[in-house]
Amino acid sequence: MTPDAIRAFVRAGLSRRDFLRTSGALVVSFSAAALHERIGAAQGPFDTRPSHIDPKRLDSWIAITADGRVTAYTGKCDLGQGMLTAQTQLVAEELSVPPDRVTLIQCDTAVTPDQGTTSGSQSTPTNFNDRNLAHAAATAREALLGLASERLGVARDELAITAGVISAKGDRSRRVTYGELVGGKKFSLNLDARARRKPPSEWKVLGTSLPRIDMASMATGQFEFVHNIHVPGMLHGVVVRPPELGATVVSVDDSSIRDLPGVVKVVTRKNFIGIVADKPWQARQAATRLKVTWTEGRGLPAHREFYGFLRKQPSRDTFVVNSKDVDDRLAKAASIVKATYLHPYQMHGSIGTSCAVADVQGGKATVWSPTQSAYPTRSGVAMLLGLGAEDVRVIFTRGAGCYGINGADTVSYDAALLSQAVGKPVRVQLSRQDEMAWENYGFPYVIDQRVGVDAAGGIVAWDCESWLASLGGRPGTSTPGNVITGMLAGFAPAPFTPRAAAEPGGRFNNGSNAAPSYVAGRVGSTAGGAGTVTSERVLTHTVASPFLTGPLRSPSRLQNTFAHECLIDEVAAHVRSDPVAYRLRHLSDPRLKEALTAAAKAAHWGPRPSPRPDIPVAGLAGGRGISCVVYEGDNGYVAMVAEVDVDLSSGKVTAKRLVVAQDCGPVSNPDGMRNQLEGGALQGLSRALGEEVTWDDRKVTSIDWRTYHSLSLGDAVPAVESVLINRQNVEATGAGETAITIIAPAIGNAIFDATGARIREVPFTPERVKAALSARRAV
Repeated sequence: MTPDAIRAFVRAGLSRRDFLRTSGALVVSFSAAALHERIGAAQGPFDTRPSHIDPKRLDSWIAITADGRVTAYTGKCDLGQGMLTAQTQLVAEELSVPPDRVTLIQCDTAVTPDQGTTSGSQSTPTNFNDRNLAHAAATAREALLGLASERLGVARDELAITAGVISAKGDRSRRVTYGELVGGKKFSLNLDARARRKPPSEWKVLGTSLPRIDMASMATGQFEFVHNIHVPGMLHGVVVRPPELGATVVSVDDSSIRDLPGVVKVVTRKNFIGIVADKPWQARQAATRLKVTWTEGRGLPAHREFYGFLRKQPSRDTFVVNSKDVDDRLAKAASIVKATYLHPYQMHGSIGTSCAVADVQGGKATVWSPTQSAYPTRSGVAMLLGLGAEDVRVIFTRGAGCYGINGADTVSYDAALLSQAVGKPVRVQLSRQDEMAWENYGFPYVIDQRVGVDAAGGIVAWDCESWLASLGGRPGTSTPGNVITGMLAGFAPAPFTPRAAAEPGGRFNNGSNAAPSYVAGRVGSTAGGAGTVTSERVLTHTVASPFLTGPLRSPSRLQNTFAHECLIDEVAAHVRSDPVAYRLRHLSDPRLKEALTAAAKAAHWGPRPSPRPDIPVAGLAGGRGISCVVYEGDNGYVAMVAEVDVDLSSGKVTAKRLVVAQDCGPVSNPDGMRNQLEGGALQGLSRALGEEVTWDDRKVTSIDWRTYHSLSLGDAVPAVESVLINRQNVEATGAGETAITIIAPAIGNAIFDATGARIREVPFTPERVKAALSARRAV
């Protein structure tokens, strides 16, 4: 189905059943019981709410049309990370059809299964192992083989499939196509637990670098982003955000814009204000002219003293691991290395601002949204509008690139509220300032660590205590107040309740990488970590944030790994050991050790302690640094070597070369994985060298590209080399958030290697580098 066809049936209001029936597909059996009759239990493996699309039914995932084309339905969308291509390859592989015979429908709440949120490098683990989309495709293949066996009178194991044609191995003239097999019938089957994936050794489509399906249309300007959606009769909306955090509406003077052309309506709902007009510029002019009286904001903690502020707040505490002998082992250690690491709020900083289109009429709503969470956004929109979830349709339409929660969800709410107010379709695109000042930022962190070392230089204890600030997050199915539009419209964010830490129970959970890779991760009688250090304590304190926060690519994992991987380097330097050898000495996980060794080998790492023995006194100083992690404790094994130059007079850091080695199981698309490693490395470099949210006593001040410092066009770009460890006998894991997690410590360690100066606060600005250089010279 072409993009034009998809848009035609979407705008015509055709259902999944209508579409499939009229297209000649065999499918459409999706549990007709009304949603309200099944509200009692979660459905499927995603802990999502019950849906009219039953994930246990094959028909919910796979359809085959009369001409043998395959339509697949997925709840994991392509945000720019290549999942459209990879999932198409997956279906083509399992069904033995060319990729161009597969059409993938992504995250449309009218027709696709509810797979929650596309996030956390979970799309590959979710859909590419023995479950969900992969399982459905395998089930469809086995069902078709069964039908062909009956039709041809040939045993199943004597049949072969080529390009959607099933034939007898001994007589290729005895053949039948998928389209001929299914006719007008339905599968009407549950997913078959006996259906097995093709092993990687048999792959012909998966495992190859199939070019991105969407790249040609993007390169030629034909790809339809959400910004390009146009619905007949569509109007344009602009939001008016408060001038300060915590300010509330006193009054709105509609008459202040009465003389402006094109203005349709001023919409006010509690502290949410928006303007709808015939044209975008008319709405923007009206927003600038509208007279609104606000209360004063609540004030903000001083930016300069913010990390100290975090330590003093009431907190929700959690022990990740606690062997209860850390203090004793530290007291007996030959030496202790301790340090504090600081990481600021950072923003998503998408180049394009967020946009959505909503059409709310007659008690029904359709929203074209770039959200990563189609079904949760459907529930949030329903709450905002006072509709039932079954009366809201969310159609994922790609927007500005994003890993996490930029303005995609909040702008979808904006468009829905404004459309409901005027009874016509409304498009909203946020301004640069509205996006940057009010998005959900990545978490700030303060991380204290102490490591005890014995007389032989080995680590005997690791103590880690962190503070992070959090408010809001993904709205999920029931908390629209987790983003600014919902909050302004009167919904509270998820409540924050301080609590004391309980002892860890169950299994070791390192999903936020709060524990270093070098600890054993023992909870109860089982050790689940990647390291050898058995005296271990990791305590986290979550405090209430003054700003909205939420997932930003590698949320918490990046901040924690920055601290852990810099400290292991400090300890290695303390005992005069090579950083690679010292890591290997304290790792037990063979896959992480292999990734670490592969990165070092590819970078031609020569063993020696850091810093380099011949640090120059002027000019450029070059150095190398290394870091590694098991992402989320079990979702990808990655290591990186960074080579940098440091200008000793200006403090500017230039990354020259990055070498990344990754093991994420069987590689579905080598070129796609390289894209993820390269993109993650470059975004991480930007965050490591310049990005930081700033504010004064009332409001955010980093509101454009002059005040928020990401990498710019013309900045030096390092060579990025990728080493793919294609491990075929294990489950597939994620690749989208691995490389970004380890670049800041690799860069920080390289700066230390080059100069002998240790920088423990991100970003590594020239000012901070110069201060660290001065402090080293003063010792």
